[in-house]
Amino acid sequence: MIIQRVIKAKLNISKEWYIIIGLALFKLLIHFLTNTNYELHRDAFLYYSLGENLDWGFMSSPPLIGIVSKISVLIFGNTVFALRFFPAFIGAISVIFIALIVKELKGSTFAIVIASLTFICSPSFLRSNTLFQPVSFNQFFWLLSGYYIVRLINNQNPKLWLSVFIIWGFGFLNKYSIAFFIVGTLLAFLLSKHRKLFMSKYFIIGGVIGTLMILPNLFWQHNHNWPLIHHMNELYKYQFVNVSKVGFIIDQFVMNFPAIIVWISGLIVFLFFNKYKKYRILPLIYLFTLLYLLFSGGKSYYTLGLYPILFALGGYTIDKFFKPVYKYLTLGFMLIISWFMLPFSLPIYSLEKVAEISKKTAPFTNRWEDGKIHNLPQDYADMTGWEELSGMVIDAYQNLPDSIKNNCVIYAEEYCTAGATMFYGKKHGLPDPICFNDNFLLHAPDSINPSVFIYVNDEVGDIEWLFKNIELVYEINNKYFRENGEQVYVCTQPRDIFPEFFAQKTAMLKNRFIKKQVTMKPLSLNKLR
Repeated sequence: MIIQRVIKAKLNISKEWYIIIGLALFKLLIHFLTNTNYELHRDAFLYYSLGENLDWGFMSSPPLIGIVSKISVLIFGNTVFALRFFPAFIGAISVIFIALIVKELKGSTFAIVIASLTFICSPSFLRSNTLFQPVSFNQFFWLLSGYYIVRLINNQNPKLWLSVFIIWGFGFLNKYSIAFFIVGTLLAFLLSKHRKLFMSKYFIIGGVIGTLMILPNLFWQHNHNWPLIHHMNELYKYQFVNVSKVGFIIDQFVMNFPAIIVWISGLIVFLFFNKYKKYRILPLIYLFTLLYLLFSGGKSYYTLGLYPILFALGGYTIDKFFKPVYKYLTLGFMLIISWFMLPFSLPIYSLEKVAEISKKTAPFTNRWEDGKIHNLPQDYADMTGWEELSGMVIDAYQNLPDSIKNNCVIYAEEYCTAGATMFYGKKHGLPDPICFNDNFLLHAPDSINPSVFIYVNDEVGDIEWLFKNIELVYEINNKYFRENGEQVYVCTQPRDIFPEFFAQKTAMLKNRFIKKQVTMKPLSLNKLR
Protein backbone atom coordinates (compact mmCIF):
# COMPACT_ATOMS: atom_id res chain seq x y z
CA MET A 1 0.00 0.00 0.00
CA ILE A 2 2.82 2.40 0.87
CA ILE A 3 4.61 1.69 -2.42
CA GLN A 4 1.36 2.20 -4.33
CA ARG A 5 0.79 5.56 -2.66
CA VAL A 6 4.35 6.67 -3.39
CA ILE A 7 4.02 5.73 -7.06
CA LYS A 8 0.65 7.44 -7.26
CA ALA A 9 2.03 10.59 -5.62
CA LYS A 10 5.09 10.65 -7.88
CA LEU A 11 3.16 10.09 -11.09
CA ASN A 12 0.01 11.90 -9.99
CA ILE A 13 -2.16 9.10 -11.41
CA SER A 14 -5.80 9.13 -10.39
CA LYS A 15 -7.88 6.04 -9.68
CA GLU A 16 -9.76 6.73 -12.90
CA TRP A 17 -6.55 6.52 -14.91
CA TYR A 18 -5.64 3.23 -13.24
CA ILE A 19 -8.96 1.90 -14.56
CA ILE A 20 -8.38 3.30 -18.05
CA ILE A 21 -4.87 1.89 -18.30
CA GLY A 22 -6.07 -1.42 -16.85
CA LEU A 23 -8.77 -1.69 -19.52
CA ALA A 24 -6.26 -0.87 -22.26
CA LEU A 25 -3.84 -3.52 -20.97
CA PHE A 26 -6.70 -6.02 -20.78
CA LYS A 27 -7.46 -5.36 -24.45
CA LEU A 28 -3.77 -5.83 -25.30
CA LEU A 29 -3.56 -9.06 -23.31
CA ILE A 30 -6.56 -10.55 -25.13
CA HIS A 31 -4.73 -10.23 -28.43
CA PHE A 32 -1.33 -11.31 -27.16
CA LEU A 33 -2.92 -14.54 -25.90
CA THR A 34 -4.67 -15.33 -29.20
CA ASN A 35 -2.72 -13.61 -31.98
CA THR A 36 -0.62 -16.62 -32.97
CA ASN A 37 -3.35 -19.28 -32.84
CA TYR A 38 -4.04 -18.92 -36.58
CA GLU A 39 -1.72 -18.10 -39.44
CA LEU A 40 -1.50 -14.68 -41.03
CA HIS A 41 -4.41 -13.50 -43.15
CA ARG A 42 -3.91 -13.68 -46.93
CA ASP A 43 -3.76 -9.87 -47.20
CA ALA A 44 -1.12 -9.68 -44.45
CA PHE A 45 1.34 -11.42 -46.77
CA LEU A 46 0.87 -8.64 -49.31
CA TYR A 47 1.46 -5.96 -46.69
CA TYR A 48 4.50 -7.86 -45.44
CA SER A 49 5.93 -7.81 -48.97
CA LEU A 50 5.38 -4.04 -49.17
CA GLY A 51 7.68 -3.63 -46.19
CA GLU A 52 10.37 -5.44 -48.17
CA ASN A 53 9.99 -2.97 -51.06
CA LEU A 54 9.24 0.41 -49.45
CA ASP A 55 8.00 3.19 -51.68
CA TRP A 56 5.80 6.31 -51.57
CA GLY A 57 2.87 4.26 -52.77
CA PHE A 58 1.67 0.82 -53.72
CA MET A 59 -0.81 -0.57 -56.21
CA SER A 60 -3.73 -1.02 -53.81
CA SER A 61 -2.72 0.94 -50.71
CA PRO A 62 -0.81 4.01 -49.52
CA PRO A 63 2.70 3.65 -48.04
CA LEU A 64 2.10 3.59 -44.27
CA ILE A 65 1.27 -0.11 -43.93
CA GLY A 66 4.57 -0.99 -45.62
CA ILE A 67 6.46 1.16 -43.11
CA VAL A 68 4.65 -0.50 -40.19
CA SER A 69 5.51 -3.91 -41.66
CA LYS A 70 9.18 -3.03 -41.91
CA ILE A 71 9.32 -1.67 -38.34
CA SER A 72 7.49 -4.75 -37.00
CA VAL A 73 9.94 -7.16 -38.59
CA LEU A 74 12.98 -5.12 -37.57
CA ILE A 75 11.87 -5.10 -33.91
CA PHE A 76 10.32 -8.56 -33.48
CA GLY A 77 11.68 -10.60 -36.36
CA ASN A 78 10.01 -12.40 -39.24
CA THR A 79 7.12 -13.84 -37.19
CA VAL A 80 3.34 -13.86 -36.99
CA PHE A 81 3.52 -12.11 -33.61
CA ALA A 82 5.64 -9.33 -35.14
CA LEU A 83 3.07 -8.42 -37.77
CA ARG A 84 0.17 -8.65 -35.34
CA PHE A 85 1.80 -6.59 -32.59
CA PHE A 86 0.90 -3.11 -33.80
CA PRO A 87 -2.78 -3.84 -34.64
CA ALA A 88 -3.16 -5.17 -31.08
CA PHE A 89 -1.26 -2.20 -29.66
CA ILE A 90 -3.32 0.32 -31.61
CA GLY A 91 -6.47 -1.39 -30.31
CA ALA A 92 -5.26 -0.86 -26.74
CA ILE A 93 -4.48 2.80 -27.46
CA SER A 94 -7.99 3.16 -28.91
CA VAL A 95 -9.41 2.26 -25.49
CA ILE A 96 -7.56 5.24 -24.01
CA PHE A 97 -8.89 7.68 -26.61
CA ILE A 98 -12.45 6.43 -26.20
CA ALA A 99 -12.02 7.16 -22.48
CA LEU A 100 -10.63 10.62 -23.31
CA ILE A 101 -13.69 11.44 -25.41
CA VAL A 102 -15.93 10.46 -22.48
CA LYS A 103 -13.85 12.68 -20.21
CA GLU A 104 -14.26 15.57 -22.69
CA LEU A 105 -18.03 15.03 -22.39
CA LYS A 106 -17.65 15.24 -18.59
CA GLY A 107 -18.68 11.61 -18.24
CA SER A 108 -18.13 9.58 -15.09
CA THR A 109 -15.76 6.69 -14.49
CA PHE A 110 -18.66 4.28 -14.99
CA ALA A 111 -19.36 5.89 -18.37
CA ILE A 112 -15.72 5.32 -19.29
CA VAL A 113 -15.97 1.67 -18.26
CA ILE A 114 -19.14 1.14 -20.32
CA ALA A 115 -17.67 2.85 -23.40
CA SER A 116 -14.33 1.03 -23.13
CA LEU A 117 -15.87 -2.40 -22.58
CA THR A 118 -18.15 -1.80 -25.54
CA PHE A 119 -15.08 -1.44 -27.73
CA ILE A 120 -13.17 -4.28 -26.06
CA CYS A 121 -16.09 -6.72 -26.43
CA SER A 122 -17.01 -5.71 -29.98
CA PRO A 123 -16.66 -8.74 -32.31
CA SER A 124 -15.70 -6.44 -35.16
CA PHE A 125 -12.85 -4.72 -33.33
CA LEU A 126 -11.63 -7.96 -31.78
CA ARG A 127 -11.36 -9.28 -35.33
CA SER A 128 -9.82 -6.18 -36.92
CA ASN A 129 -7.22 -5.75 -34.14
CA THR A 130 -6.18 -9.35 -34.78
CA LEU A 131 -5.43 -8.77 -38.45
CA PHE A 132 -2.35 -7.10 -39.91
CA GLN A 133 -4.13 -4.79 -42.33
CA PRO A 134 -4.56 -1.02 -42.75
CA VAL A 135 -8.05 -1.44 -41.26
CA SER A 136 -7.01 -1.24 -37.58
CA PHE A 137 -4.94 1.87 -38.18
CA ASN A 138 -7.71 3.39 -40.29
CA GLN A 139 -10.22 2.91 -37.48
CA PHE A 140 -7.76 4.46 -35.04
CA PHE A 141 -7.20 7.56 -37.18
CA TRP A 142 -10.98 8.07 -37.44
CA LEU A 143 -11.26 7.78 -33.65
CA LEU A 144 -8.26 10.03 -33.02
CA SER A 145 -9.59 12.76 -35.29
CA GLY A 146 -12.97 12.36 -33.53
CA TYR A 147 -11.26 13.07 -30.21
CA TYR A 148 -9.69 16.26 -31.54
CA ILE A 149 -12.99 17.30 -33.09
CA VAL A 150 -14.61 17.01 -29.64
CA ARG A 151 -11.81 19.13 -28.20
CA LEU A 152 -12.28 21.61 -31.03
CA ILE A 153 -15.97 21.87 -30.18
CA ASN A 154 -15.30 22.23 -26.46
CA ASN A 155 -12.46 24.73 -26.64
CA GLN A 156 -13.47 26.59 -29.80
CA ASN A 157 -9.74 26.83 -30.42
CA PRO A 158 -9.12 26.76 -34.20
CA LYS A 159 -5.46 25.82 -33.65
CA LEU A 160 -6.76 22.29 -33.15
CA TRP A 161 -7.44 22.16 -36.88
CA LEU A 162 -3.69 21.61 -37.26
CA SER A 163 -3.91 18.38 -35.26
CA VAL A 164 -7.02 17.27 -37.14
CA PHE A 165 -5.46 17.77 -40.57
CA ILE A 166 -2.20 16.09 -39.56
CA ILE A 167 -4.19 13.08 -38.37
CA TRP A 168 -6.12 13.09 -41.64
CA GLY A 169 -2.83 13.25 -43.52
CA PHE A 170 -1.51 10.17 -41.74
CA GLY A 171 -4.89 8.51 -42.19
CA PHE A 172 -4.79 9.13 -45.94
CA LEU A 173 -1.28 7.67 -46.11
CA ASN A 174 -2.68 4.58 -44.39
CA LYS A 175 -5.97 4.03 -46.24
CA TYR A 176 -7.72 6.21 -48.79
CA SER A 177 -11.15 5.53 -47.32
CA ILE A 178 -10.56 8.20 -44.66
CA ALA A 179 -11.71 10.54 -47.43
CA PHE A 180 -15.28 9.37 -46.65
CA PHE A 181 -14.85 10.46 -43.03
CA ILE A 182 -13.32 13.79 -44.06
CA VAL A 183 -16.20 14.58 -46.41
CA GLY A 184 -18.75 13.61 -43.73
CA THR A 185 -16.97 15.75 -41.13
CA LEU A 186 -16.69 18.87 -43.29
CA LEU A 187 -20.33 18.57 -44.31
CA ALA A 188 -21.41 18.15 -40.68
CA PHE A 189 -19.42 21.25 -39.69
CA LEU A 190 -20.87 23.21 -42.59
CA LEU A 191 -24.43 22.46 -41.45
CA SER A 192 -23.78 23.31 -37.79
CA LYS A 193 -23.06 26.48 -35.86
CA HIS A 194 -19.45 25.30 -35.62
CA ARG A 195 -18.90 26.27 -39.27
CA LYS A 196 -17.49 29.55 -37.96
CA LEU A 197 -14.37 27.53 -37.11
CA PHE A 198 -13.72 27.31 -40.84
CA MET A 199 -13.04 31.06 -40.78
CA SER A 200 -9.60 30.71 -39.34
CA LYS A 201 -6.11 30.78 -40.76
CA TYR A 202 -5.44 27.53 -38.91
CA PHE A 203 -8.05 25.74 -41.01
CA ILE A 204 -6.20 26.88 -44.15
CA ILE A 205 -2.77 26.13 -42.69
CA GLY A 206 -3.95 22.70 -41.54
CA GLY A 207 -5.31 21.97 -45.01
CA VAL A 208 -1.98 22.97 -46.57
CA ILE A 209 -0.03 20.77 -44.11
CA GLY A 210 -2.32 17.81 -44.78
CA THR A 211 -1.99 18.30 -48.54
CA LEU A 212 1.81 18.48 -48.32
CA MET A 213 1.81 15.26 -46.31
CA ILE A 214 -0.02 13.33 -49.01
CA LEU A 215 1.63 14.95 -52.04
CA PRO A 216 4.44 12.34 -52.37
CA ASN A 217 1.83 9.61 -52.57
CA LEU A 218 -0.24 11.55 -55.11
CA PHE A 219 2.88 12.08 -57.23
CA TRP A 220 3.56 8.35 -56.99
CA GLN A 221 0.00 7.61 -58.13
CA HIS A 222 0.38 10.07 -61.02
CA ASN A 223 3.71 8.58 -62.11
CA HIS A 224 2.16 5.10 -62.14
CA ASN A 225 -0.98 6.06 -64.08
CA TRP A 226 -3.23 6.00 -61.00
CA PRO A 227 -3.34 2.32 -60.05
CA LEU A 228 -5.81 3.33 -57.30
CA ILE A 229 -8.44 3.89 -60.00
CA HIS A 230 -7.66 0.52 -61.56
CA HIS A 231 -7.90 -1.12 -58.10
CA MET A 232 -11.25 0.54 -57.38
CA ASN A 233 -12.60 -0.58 -60.77
CA GLU A 234 -11.59 -4.14 -59.90
CA LEU A 235 -13.35 -3.88 -56.53
CA TYR A 236 -16.54 -2.58 -58.12
CA LYS A 237 -16.40 -5.32 -60.75
CA TYR A 238 -15.75 -8.31 -58.49
CA GLN A 239 -16.64 -7.37 -54.89
CA PHE A 240 -18.87 -4.30 -54.61
CA VAL A 241 -21.27 -5.90 -57.06
CA ASN A 242 -22.21 -8.35 -54.28
CA VAL A 243 -22.92 -5.56 -51.77
CA SER A 244 -26.62 -4.81 -51.33
CA LYS A 245 -27.99 -1.72 -49.62
CA VAL A 246 -30.22 -3.85 -47.40
CA GLY A 247 -27.28 -6.03 -46.42
CA PHE A 248 -25.20 -2.92 -45.77
CA ILE A 249 -27.79 -1.58 -43.30
CA ILE A 250 -28.27 -4.96 -41.60
CA ASP A 251 -24.52 -5.27 -41.15
CA GLN A 252 -24.42 -1.99 -39.23
CA PHE A 253 -26.47 -3.66 -36.52
CA VAL A 254 -24.79 -7.07 -36.73
CA MET A 255 -21.15 -5.88 -36.65
CA ASN A 256 -21.50 -4.47 -33.14
CA PHE A 257 -24.62 -6.31 -32.03
CA PRO A 258 -23.55 -6.84 -28.38
CA ALA A 259 -23.21 -3.05 -28.08
CA ILE A 260 -26.39 -2.20 -29.96
CA ILE A 261 -28.11 -0.61 -26.94
CA VAL A 262 -25.04 1.49 -26.18
CA TRP A 263 -24.27 3.03 -29.54
CA ILE A 264 -27.89 3.54 -30.60
CA SER A 265 -28.64 5.28 -27.29
CA GLY A 266 -25.69 7.59 -27.79
CA LEU A 267 -26.70 8.29 -31.39
CA ILE A 268 -30.29 9.20 -30.44
CA VAL A 269 -29.47 11.35 -27.41
CA PHE A 270 -26.72 13.39 -29.06
CA LEU A 271 -28.69 13.76 -32.28
CA PHE A 272 -32.07 14.78 -30.89
CA PHE A 273 -31.66 16.15 -27.36
CA ASN A 274 -31.23 19.92 -27.41
CA LYS A 275 -29.14 19.78 -24.26
CA TYR A 276 -26.40 18.11 -26.33
CA LYS A 277 -26.82 20.02 -29.60
CA LYS A 278 -23.30 21.34 -29.04
CA TYR A 279 -22.09 17.84 -29.95
CA ARG A 280 -24.71 17.13 -32.61
CA ILE A 281 -21.97 17.30 -35.18
CA LEU A 282 -20.73 13.86 -34.02
CA PRO A 283 -23.88 11.87 -34.91
CA LEU A 284 -24.15 13.96 -38.08
CA ILE A 285 -20.65 12.85 -39.09
CA TYR A 286 -21.82 9.28 -38.56
CA LEU A 287 -24.97 9.71 -40.64
CA PHE A 288 -23.36 11.62 -43.51
CA THR A 289 -20.47 9.17 -43.80
CA LEU A 290 -22.83 6.20 -43.53
CA LEU A 291 -25.11 7.53 -46.27
CA TYR A 292 -22.20 8.38 -48.53
CA LEU A 293 -20.83 4.86 -48.24
CA LEU A 294 -24.29 3.33 -48.62
CA PHE A 295 -25.07 5.05 -51.91
CA SER A 296 -21.54 4.83 -53.31
CA GLY A 297 -21.60 1.03 -52.95
CA GLY A 298 -18.91 0.73 -50.27
CA LYS A 299 -18.51 -2.36 -48.12
CA SER A 300 -20.40 -2.36 -44.84
CA TYR A 301 -17.27 -2.66 -42.68
CA TYR A 302 -15.93 0.63 -44.11
CA THR A 303 -18.08 2.37 -41.49
CA LEU A 304 -16.45 0.64 -38.52
CA GLY A 305 -14.18 3.59 -37.78
CA LEU A 306 -17.26 5.61 -36.84
CA TYR A 307 -18.41 3.35 -34.03
CA PRO A 308 -15.76 3.96 -31.34
CA ILE A 309 -16.92 7.58 -31.27
CA LEU A 310 -20.51 6.38 -30.84
CA PHE A 311 -19.35 4.02 -28.08
CA ALA A 312 -18.06 7.04 -26.17
CA LEU A 313 -21.37 8.88 -26.68
CA GLY A 314 -23.26 5.73 -25.69
CA GLY A 315 -21.23 5.14 -22.53
CA TYR A 316 -22.02 8.68 -21.43
CA THR A 317 -25.72 8.23 -22.31
CA ILE A 318 -26.13 4.91 -20.49
CA ASP A 319 -24.60 6.33 -17.33
CA LYS A 320 -26.53 9.60 -17.51
CA PHE A 321 -30.01 8.42 -18.43
CA PHE A 322 -30.38 4.78 -17.40
CA LYS A 323 -31.40 3.72 -13.92
CA PRO A 324 -28.79 1.62 -12.10
CA VAL A 325 -30.58 -1.66 -12.74
CA TYR A 326 -30.77 -0.94 -16.49
CA LYS A 327 -27.13 0.12 -16.58
CA TYR A 328 -26.04 -3.26 -15.27
CA LEU A 329 -28.56 -5.11 -17.43
CA THR A 330 -27.09 -3.36 -20.49
CA LEU A 331 -23.59 -4.27 -19.39
CA GLY A 332 -24.65 -7.85 -18.70
CA PHE A 333 -26.38 -8.18 -22.07
CA MET A 334 -23.25 -6.93 -23.82
CA LEU A 335 -20.92 -9.29 -21.98
CA ILE A 336 -23.15 -12.36 -22.44
CA ILE A 337 -23.73 -11.80 -26.18
CA SER A 338 -20.03 -11.06 -26.67
CA TRP A 339 -19.17 -14.34 -24.97
CA PHE A 340 -21.40 -16.32 -27.34
CA MET A 341 -19.94 -14.49 -30.35
CA LEU A 342 -16.36 -15.01 -29.21
CA PRO A 343 -15.65 -17.96 -31.57
CA PHE A 344 -16.31 -15.58 -34.50
CA SER A 345 -14.43 -12.68 -32.93
CA LEU A 346 -11.09 -14.21 -31.95
CA PRO A 347 -9.04 -17.26 -33.07
CA ILE A 348 -9.65 -19.21 -29.86
CA TYR A 349 -10.93 -22.52 -31.27
CA SER A 350 -9.65 -24.91 -33.90
CA LEU A 351 -11.04 -24.39 -37.39
CA GLU A 352 -12.85 -27.74 -37.09
CA LYS A 353 -14.61 -26.48 -33.96
CA VAL A 354 -15.53 -23.16 -35.57
CA ALA A 355 -16.93 -24.97 -38.62
CA GLU A 356 -19.07 -27.12 -36.32
CA ILE A 357 -20.31 -24.13 -34.30
CA SER A 358 -21.08 -22.07 -37.39
CA LYS A 359 -23.39 -24.61 -39.02
CA LYS A 360 -26.38 -22.85 -37.44
CA THR A 361 -25.05 -19.32 -37.83
CA ALA A 362 -23.58 -19.63 -41.34
CA PRO A 363 -26.03 -17.21 -43.07
CA PHE A 364 -24.89 -14.49 -40.67
CA THR A 365 -21.23 -15.39 -40.06
CA ASN A 366 -20.03 -17.32 -43.12
CA ARG A 367 -21.21 -15.26 -46.09
CA TRP A 368 -18.14 -14.34 -48.15
CA GLU A 369 -17.54 -11.45 -50.51
CA ASP A 370 -18.65 -13.71 -53.40
CA GLY A 371 -22.13 -13.61 -51.88
CA LYS A 372 -22.10 -17.35 -51.07
CA ILE A 373 -22.24 -19.16 -47.71
CA HIS A 374 -19.23 -21.30 -46.83
CA ASN A 375 -18.12 -23.59 -43.99
CA LEU A 376 -16.06 -20.92 -42.18
CA PRO A 377 -16.03 -17.13 -41.79
CA GLN A 378 -14.06 -15.77 -44.73
CA ASP A 379 -11.30 -14.26 -42.59
CA TYR A 380 -10.71 -17.62 -40.90
CA ALA A 381 -10.46 -19.45 -44.23
CA ASP A 382 -7.88 -16.83 -45.16
CA MET A 383 -5.79 -17.66 -42.07
CA THR A 384 -4.87 -21.27 -42.72
CA GLY A 385 -2.93 -23.29 -45.26
CA TRP A 386 -0.23 -20.75 -46.06
CA GLU A 387 2.59 -22.36 -44.09
CA GLU A 388 1.74 -25.75 -45.54
CA LEU A 389 1.62 -24.42 -49.10
CA SER A 390 4.84 -22.45 -48.65
CA GLY A 391 6.45 -25.57 -47.18
CA MET A 392 5.67 -27.37 -50.43
CA VAL A 393 7.39 -24.62 -52.42
CA ILE A 394 10.36 -24.72 -50.04
CA ASP A 395 10.64 -28.51 -50.42
CA ALA A 396 10.41 -28.25 -54.20
CA TYR A 397 13.26 -25.73 -54.19
CA GLN A 398 15.45 -27.61 -51.72
CA ASN A 399 15.08 -30.87 -53.68
CA LEU A 400 16.65 -29.24 -56.74
CA PRO A 401 20.29 -30.03 -57.56
CA ASP A 402 22.61 -27.33 -56.23
CA SER A 403 23.87 -26.74 -59.76
CA ILE A 404 20.56 -25.21 -60.92
CA LYS A 405 19.29 -23.55 -57.74
CA ASN A 406 21.06 -20.32 -58.65
CA ASN A 407 19.07 -20.14 -61.86
CA CYS A 408 15.70 -21.07 -60.37
CA VAL A 409 12.68 -18.77 -60.62
CA ILE A 410 9.64 -19.15 -58.37
CA TYR A 411 6.40 -17.81 -59.80
CA ALA A 412 3.11 -17.53 -57.88
CA GLU A 413 -0.13 -16.51 -59.54
CA GLU A 414 -1.64 -14.70 -56.52
CA TYR A 415 -0.14 -12.04 -54.25
CA CYS A 416 -1.07 -14.02 -51.14
CA THR A 417 0.80 -17.10 -52.34
CA ALA A 418 3.79 -15.01 -53.40
CA GLY A 419 3.81 -13.13 -50.09
CA ALA A 420 3.53 -16.32 -48.04
CA THR A 421 6.40 -17.89 -50.00
CA MET A 422 8.48 -14.76 -49.37
CA PHE A 423 7.56 -14.73 -45.65
CA TYR A 424 8.26 -18.41 -44.91
CA GLY A 425 11.04 -18.79 -47.48
CA LYS A 426 13.34 -16.14 -46.02
CA LYS A 427 15.04 -18.42 -43.52
CA HIS A 428 15.43 -21.15 -46.15
CA GLY A 429 17.25 -18.97 -48.65
CA LEU A 430 14.54 -19.00 -51.31
CA PRO A 431 14.68 -16.33 -54.02
CA ASP A 432 11.84 -13.83 -53.81
CA PRO A 433 8.96 -15.09 -55.92
CA ILE A 434 7.76 -13.38 -59.07
CA CYS A 435 4.10 -12.48 -59.30
CA PHE A 436 2.09 -10.28 -61.65
CA ASN A 437 -0.57 -9.58 -59.04
CA ASP A 438 -0.85 -6.26 -57.16
CA ASN A 439 2.43 -4.58 -56.16
CA PHE A 440 4.53 -7.63 -57.03
CA LEU A 441 4.09 -6.64 -60.68
CA LEU A 442 6.13 -3.46 -60.27
CA HIS A 443 9.11 -5.42 -58.92
CA ALA A 444 8.93 -8.27 -61.40
CA PRO A 445 12.05 -8.47 -63.61
CA ASP A 446 11.60 -7.38 -67.20
CA SER A 447 13.18 -10.57 -68.50
CA ILE A 448 14.30 -13.99 -67.23
CA ASN A 449 15.85 -17.11 -68.70
CA PRO A 450 15.71 -19.75 -65.93
CA SER A 451 16.94 -23.33 -65.93
CA VAL A 452 14.06 -24.36 -63.64
CA PHE A 453 10.73 -22.68 -63.01
CA ILE A 454 8.68 -23.45 -59.86
CA TYR A 455 5.08 -22.56 -60.69
CA VAL A 456 2.37 -22.16 -58.01
CA ASN A 457 -1.23 -21.97 -59.19
CA ASP A 458 -4.47 -23.95 -59.13
CA GLU A 459 -4.01 -25.00 -62.77
CA VAL A 460 -1.24 -25.53 -65.34
CA GLY A 461 -2.23 -22.42 -67.28
CA ASP A 462 -0.06 -21.24 -70.17
CA ILE A 463 3.13 -22.89 -68.90
CA GLU A 464 1.96 -26.08 -70.61
CA TRP A 465 3.37 -24.94 -73.94
CA LEU A 466 6.36 -23.04 -72.53
CA PHE A 467 8.30 -25.97 -71.02
CA LYS A 468 9.17 -29.39 -72.37
CA ASN A 469 9.08 -31.00 -68.92
CA ILE A 470 6.38 -30.13 -66.35
CA GLU A 471 5.98 -32.13 -63.15
CA LEU A 472 3.21 -31.69 -60.57
CA VAL A 473 5.08 -32.24 -57.29
CA TYR A 474 2.55 -31.09 -54.67
CA GLU A 475 -1.13 -30.27 -54.30
CA ILE A 476 -2.60 -28.89 -51.09
CA ASN A 477 -5.60 -30.65 -49.57
CA ASN A 478 -7.13 -28.55 -46.79
CA LYS A 479 -10.90 -28.15 -46.89
CA TYR A 480 -10.72 -25.10 -44.62
CA PHE A 481 -8.20 -23.31 -46.83
CA ARG A 482 -9.65 -20.73 -49.22
CA GLU A 483 -6.98 -21.70 -51.78
CA ASN A 484 -7.58 -25.43 -51.39
CA GLY A 485 -6.33 -27.34 -54.41
CA GLU A 486 -3.39 -25.03 -55.08
CA GLN A 487 -0.63 -26.89 -56.92
CA VAL A 488 3.16 -26.68 -57.13
CA TYR A 489 4.84 -27.54 -60.45
CA VAL A 490 8.53 -27.92 -61.24
CA CYS A 491 9.14 -26.95 -64.86
CA THR A 492 12.40 -27.60 -66.69
CA GLN A 493 13.75 -27.37 -70.24
CA PRO A 494 12.09 -24.08 -71.19
CA ARG A 495 11.30 -23.70 -74.87
CA ASP A 496 13.14 -21.06 -76.88
CA ILE A 497 10.07 -18.82 -76.85
CA PHE A 498 9.87 -18.60 -73.05
CA PRO A 499 12.19 -15.60 -72.44
CA GLU A 500 10.45 -13.61 -75.16
CA PHE A 501 7.01 -14.63 -73.91
CA PHE A 502 7.87 -13.56 -70.36
CA ALA A 503 9.31 -10.24 -71.48
CA GLN A 504 6.27 -9.49 -73.62
CA LYS A 505 3.77 -10.38 -70.91
CA THR A 506 5.66 -8.38 -68.29
CA ALA A 507 5.83 -5.35 -70.55
CA MET A 508 2.13 -5.59 -71.42
CA LEU A 509 1.09 -5.70 -67.75
CA LYS A 510 3.52 -3.01 -66.60
CA ASN A 511 2.58 -0.64 -69.43
CA ARG A 512 -0.66 0.19 -67.63
CA PHE A 513 1.28 1.57 -64.67
CA ILE A 514 4.36 3.24 -66.11
CA LYS A 515 4.74 6.47 -68.06
CA LYS A 516 7.45 5.19 -70.36
CA GLN A 517 5.82 2.29 -72.15
CA VAL A 518 7.66 -0.57 -73.81
CA THR A 519 7.00 -1.33 -77.47
CA MET A 520 6.08 -4.99 -77.89
CA LYS A 521 6.83 -7.11 -80.94
CA PRO A 522 4.63 -10.02 -82.02
CA LEU A 523 5.70 -13.40 -80.70
CA SER A 524 7.22 -15.77 -83.19
CA LEU A 525 5.41 -19.10 -83.01
CA ASN A 526 8.23 -20.73 -84.95
CA LYS A 527 10.22 -20.79 -81.72
CA LEU A 528 7.81 -23.37 -80.35
CA ARG A 529 9.17 -25.94 -82.79
